[in-house]
Amino acid sequence: MEHELLKELASGNKSALLKKKIIAHYIYNGSSTITDLAKELDLSVPTVTKFINEMCEENYINDYGKLETSSGRHPNLYGLNPESGYFIGVDIKKFSINIGLINFKGDLVEMKMDIPYKFENSPEALEVLCELVRNFIKEIGVNGKKILNVCINISGRVNPESGYSFSRFNFSERPLAEILAEKIGYSVCIDNDTRAMTYGEHLKGCVKGEKDIIFVNISWGIGIGIIIDGKVYMGKSGFSGEFGHVNVFDNEILCHCGKKGCLETEASGSALHRILLERIANGESSILSERIKMKKEALTLDEIIAAVNKEDLLCIEIVEEIGQKLGRQIAGLISIFNPELVIIGGTLSLTGDYIIQPIKTAIRKYSLNLINKDATIAISKLKDKAGVIGACMLARSRMFES
Repeated sequence: MEHELLKELASGNKSALLKKKIIAHYIYNGSSTITDLAKELDLSVPTVTKFINEMCEENYINDYGKLETSSGRHPNLYGLNPESGYFIGVDIKKFSINIGLINFKGDLVEMKMDIPYKFENSPEALEVLCELVRNFIKEIGVNGKKILNVCINISGRVNPESGYSFSRFNFSERPLAEILAEKIGYSVCIDNDTRAMTYGEHLKGCVKGEKDIIFVNISWGIGIGIIIDGKVYMGKSGFSGEFGHVNVFDNEILCHCGKKGCLETEASGSALHRILLERIANGESSILSERIKMKKEALTLDEIIAAVNKEDLLCIEIVEEIGQKLGRQIAGLISIFNPELVIIGGTLSLTGDYIIQPIKTAIRKYSLNLINKDATIAISKLKDKAGVIGACMLARSRMFES
């Protein structure tokens, strides 16, 4: 069985395409009967039965027994066999990476958080990343031949279809996904980190049937993930969601993108970091004052979040100001997209009400009542695990997209 599915899917024949559709159905809908599957795929019951029997023999599908019904015959329920394959997700942060493993059914099997890693745009940092992933695979105790795909999240402009990253690790004419696959030794796909977080929240987080969703990632930078009618919106080249680089402020602060006045310059984790250092340097007090004066190691965003949650007044004040500025811009998104759900995620969302309440207040103030009443504002359920869980789910779903 090992690797046979990958070979068959790569062939692209009719049988492979139908198997893709069957697996995709089970990914998004869970277990179902042959009759329901036939209706969904618009195929005859005998045709679907033939393929289900074949996939059961290949151990990709399990027969979960009779479905209890109030009357009549009890049809059999079929679903994915969790042990038939595994998928790895890698979420890159500024000073660490998170790596997770899910089985074929989408259950989380293993997760390692906060593995030390310095995210730099250099060949050396790329080598270290690949080594960390290889080490994770060695340590998890799963047959390596059953790992079917790896998805790696990267911030900035990423084209998942072509496998190119245009913001990080972009020092080769070859697709980054291809280079990573060679170095790690497994099939690899890449995606934008915010889009992966959005996908993770959509499948395993706080989404409960909503189909029009905006996910706002407030981390070192700012990005949004967009789901329209239940499908992740990519844009022409996969570059949708660069919310942090909308020109909003009339300031002279240079953004890392090379332009001035971006939303990120005053409403993001990097803005929080910069403003806190400036205000402490100007004589204001914080529980981080002594830590900053030591200058031994760079102050991390996690340390600032911890200070907020310890009720440090200066940190709270800056976070609330960022929430107000961000909420005003999210109000514009709500007016454009009319979403059912707006999810606030990313590192700064870990401050909870300190950032959520100013965002909600600004949204009410700056958006049309009729539209903002449609939108529920929620905090990420997956929190700091959204990216790695999303990457795992993308590693699986990318294999079975038509």
